[in-house]
Amino acid sequence: MTSPTASAFRGNDKLLFGIILGVLAFWLFAQTTLNISPAIAADLQVDPSVMNIAVSITALFSGIFIVVFGGLADRLGRVRVVIWGFLFSAAGSILVAAAPRGMLAVPLLMLGRILQGVSAACIMPASLALLKAYWDGAARQRAVSLWSMGSWGGSGFAALFGGIMTETVGWRYIFVGSAVASLTGLLIVRGTPESKAATDREYSFDTKGMLTFTVAMLALQILTVQGSDLGWGNPITLTLGVIVVVFGFMFFRIEASARNPFVDFKLFRNPTFNGATLSNLLLNGVAGMLIVSMMLLQTGGQLSAQQAGMLTLGYAIAIIAFIRVGEKLLKRFGARKPMIWGSLIVGLSIALLMPTNLLLGAYKVLAVVSYTLFGVGLAFYATPSTDAALSNLPDDQAGSGSGIYKMASSLGASFGVAISAAIFTALSGSAGSTHWLSGVLTFAGRHDNVAVRRAAMVALGFNLLMVAAAILAIMNTVPNQRGQTKLMH
Repeated sequence: MTSPTASAFRGNDKLLFGIILGVLAFWLFAQTTLNISPAIAADLQVDPSVMNIAVSITALFSGIFIVVFGGLADRLGRVRVVIWGFLFSAAGSILVAAAPRGMLAVPLLMLGRILQGVSAACIMPASLALLKAYWDGAARQRAVSLWSMGSWGGSGFAALFGGIMTETVGWRYIFVGSAVASLTGLLIVRGTPESKAATDREYSFDTKGMLTFTVAMLALQILTVQGSDLGWGNPITLTLGVIVVVFGFMFFRIEASARNPFVDFKLFRNPTFNGATLSNLLLNGVAGMLIVSMMLLQTGGQLSAQQAGMLTLGYAIAIIAFIRVGEKLLKRFGARKPMIWGSLIVGLSIALLMPTNLLLGAYKVLAVVSYTLFGVGLAFYATPSTDAALSNLPDDQAGSGSGIYKMASSLGASFGVAISAAIFTALSGSAGSTHWLSGVLTFAGRHDNVAVRRAAMVALGFNLLMVAAAILAIMNTVPNQRGQTKLMH
């Protein structure tokens, strides 16, 4: 439901530009931590394991709250929730930029990163719902493509942008820029006629569902990041595991009987929405490939953040250049084929990064090709996947359904990064655990970094398995042509 004055805003590029600024505040600015985390940790004198939590906690809180704010956007207003997102982003970015060394470093860093995650939880589903409300047909596909350029393209430029900023003016200015972009987007979006879901259903917030989900996800995140350091038989680790299982079970029981569930499981009755959402979770999890390869190049190859980031230039260019190709493939072939093709190309890009036994010069060449293919693959996948999910949502659940879809993005990125970093950190500190690789492969060049190189190979292999799972999900759920399935109620 939109206001009577909304017709003037249909297909409005100024509104779209404001929305994209909000998307960039997360994917371009906040996601730079995937590359510059060693620099931040060194400057603030923060332990690397704590820094790993700071990197992944933003996507975690985005994933936890994205469905909440998607549902609120449907009922309170999508423009209002987008504006909340801009305010959270500006506040969180300022806190990160202002984090000092010493006792306040970790609290301010964590709080700022959490607020950045909550901002994404506001902006992502509400902005997608606005695309559905203010754009139709081919115009919507164009708007989704441009929105995807902000999200996928922003993440493509994040490593390069972060490296250059860190080496030239300092990492803090990245987050100053994020605050400026957020406030600019807020000014542009203000005045847009409100859009809400046309529903007469009485709404009550599912507090129990959200709290049980939050506890389960936080415990799982800490378990993932700290489990290896604490020891898998440690009482704390075992307690965290029990919390995950118990609260996860409680969450599913609560949602099954809730009148207005935190996660509406009826949305998953449609296989196309399922395939788009599950594969989206898995392919976003492949962001772990970036943090592993960036840490490998910096810790094992002694490259600076800027030098490592420069290798990702092809990724950034490819995703911008090819994302409209994904839109054209969607129009010609439907969603299934370009989603599979994109996933296969992503898998190839990871396979090219796995020969960590090569000399640095040869590996850098493979990295350039790999990152470029990574961008092409995600560009092919992005618009067909997003359109497949959105096209299968009823109007009164556009916000909450978009929230679930973007929750998959955020949780996938959070846990993909956390698990990949945990595998890499754990194995790189224990040469014996990957000794079997030396019996299979000969590692050329320096041998003081072999443990790091072997650890990266295993962590990248985990990312390759996620791509394989994404392809299976698409093949078993997404039909050959769009529109062959209808959402069931």
